[in-house]
Amino acid sequence: MGHFSSDYIAFFEELSKYNHKTWFDQNRKRFEQIVKNPFYAFVEEMIVRIYSDDSDVLISPEEAIFRIFRDVRFSKDKTPYKTHMSAIISPGGRKAKNRPGFYFQIGAAGIKIYSGVYELDKARLERTRRYMVNHLKQLEKIINNNEFTKLFGEILGEKHKRIPPEFQDAVDKQPLIANKVFYVTADMDKSTITNPALSELMMKYYFGAKPLLQFLNHALE
Repeated sequence: MGHFSSDYIAFFEELSKYNHKTWFDQNRKRFEQIVKNPFYAFVEEMIVRIYSDDSDVLISPEEAIFRIFRDVRFSKDKTPYKTHMSAIISPGGRKAKNRPGFYFQIGAAGIKIYSGVYELDKARLERTRRYMVNHLKQLEKIINNNEFTKLFGEILGEKHKRIPPEFQDAVDKQPLIANKVFYVTADMDKSTITNPALSELMMKYYFGAKPLLQFLNHALE
């Protein structure tokens, strides 16, 4: 039996229409029972599965799961709630934004998966670029792997318009070195949310992204 029922999907479909505090307060108990608790259990299972492969991922679901409340301080969209639940599984959990990790969100639109590293300060970015320059063949092997391209396509990330001169020759060989961040993404249809084998399906993406995660972790060590 899977973690999620069709009620989980229905909750977020309704929240998409009635995204305000009054509706949420009226449905808070429902949220706890059919969304929050099942998602917690699912994240707990995913942590156990990933920990069995990477013993550095010694975190609790609380450390991995993001709140459903949106930060609307600097957003034109003032709706208070996200229309999905989300978590990131990495050695540092959600607070370690500059650590490579495996992120997923499950909601009305389906399942979205991200993996890689999304926030790098100047020193960590330079360290990553230097590692890439010295390991170009290894990077090429990762991004040209058939399973990797089948699952994720390519490594994404906004690029710097100006690159330090010391990296320019390397950028000509491998444009990814101009990136500010490095991540991959994939989508799963919402019909998979209620699949009893969802955690196994998600692990396929985890293992598909693992070579990239290892590469980025080595770069940042």
